Amino acid sequence: MPTLPWTVPDNPPRDTEVHVFATRFETRTLWGALKFLVGTPAVWRQVRNSPGAYGVTLKAKPLRRMFWTLSAWESKAALDDFVRAGAHKSAARGVASQMRDKASTTWQVRSDDLPLSWSEAFRRLP
Repeated sequence: MPTLPWTVPDNPPRDTEVHVFATRFETRTLWGALKFLVGTPAVWRQVRNSPGAYGVTLKAKPLRRMFWTLSAWESKAALDDFVRAGAHKSAARGVASQMRDKASTTWQVRSDDLPLSWSEAFRRLP
């Protein structure tokens, strides 16, 4: 699973502000990477059905134990609702102890700038 393509659960209105969220995760072990991968399909299904989700992609390098997410949301509240519910909440709890390092960043873009580029996410992530 190198990269899941940009998926658009809900098309945003034209020329509106969009909340962007990017993450980087490094697991401690290959077992942790496997646990991350096992939870991915359920989380992917959840985001595709989440109100306010305007786009999402995942980049995975499991043998390096590295994962990145990039998503666009109607608002911070829509993102927070997703993070605190369903498969994401369970998966996050399940892999929390397996994390060696994690980072995240947020910024705003115009909806007409979607889909987002990985180069911009990598530039912004600490």
